[in-house]
Amino acid sequence: MRNALPGLMTFAATLATAAALAQPAQARCSEDRVELRGDWGTARFRVEVADDVQERARGLMHVAEMPRLAGMLFVYDRPQHVSFWMENTLIPLDMIFVGETGEVLNIHENAIPLDRTPIPGGSDDIVYVLEINGGMAETLGIDVGSEMRHTSVAQETALWPCSD
Repeated sequence: MRNALPGLMTFAATLATAAALAQPAQARCSEDRVELRGDWGTARFRVEVADDVQERARGLMHVAEMPRLAGMLFVYDRPQHVSFWMENTLIPLDMIFVGETGEVLNIHENAIPLDRTPIPGGSDDIVYVLEINGGMAETLGIDVGSEMRHTSVAQETALWPCSD
């Protein structure tokens, strides 16, 4: 029996590791990660979160380049009408406008760098705006009706909660 103990401990450690790996959905939700899914598949972006007035005002201004699957997630306290512009923004961006359940409500593709033309969210129900590299939404197939998952989305009403 003494010789079986190390084997049982190794087996128990293997089971514990397997159990931890069997819960990747919870691990996928983190402050610095946004996931999107739809009929087109899934995509994961590393993000900076802008959740106060100063951070949202600064956004991605003066950023000369951004990694391919990176972005910024703007988070608002309540559903509202939002509008963006590209003043002092040096790279083209796709803006993905999202409602409080995580549903993509509108997409503005390839916003023109340094342009001051307002870019409205298209709804009074916007709570999140994900900015990613220009052209990326089309490349990946992200479309209206896609679902977003992030820790800031209220899990009890999320279309794609972190616990899935």
